Amino acid sequence: MQSYYNSEDLKKFGSIGSFGAKDLANDFFKYYGDVFAEGALTSREKSLIALAVAHVLKCPYCIDAYTTDTLEKGCSEDEMMEAVHVGAVMAAGITLVHSTQMINKAKELTM
Repeated sequence: MQSYYNSEDLKKFGSIGSFGAKDLANDFFKYYGDVFAEGALTSREKSLIALAVAHVLKCPYCIDAYTTDTLEKGCSEDEMMEAVHVGAVMAAGITLVHSTQMINKAKELTM
């Protein structure tokens, strides 16, 4: 069964500049490379962060890419799943903390 997302399209990502806005694509890929270079965080740590963000933002291309990348960088299944749980709890917490806005408004309207 074919899905909306075609995993083969991930291989085409590097050529997005060929459709137009080549300078912007080049700038993005330079920035991307600079961000994932070793720095205060290791490339392994950055890959785990990217895996968690990919899940929170629900990007199947990124999930595929960073599952592969984290495994290639020696991450264990436990580390990968823990990173996904960190992303999940952050997304839940961010949603729940915004309930204070609803509580404030409800109290304002009912008092």
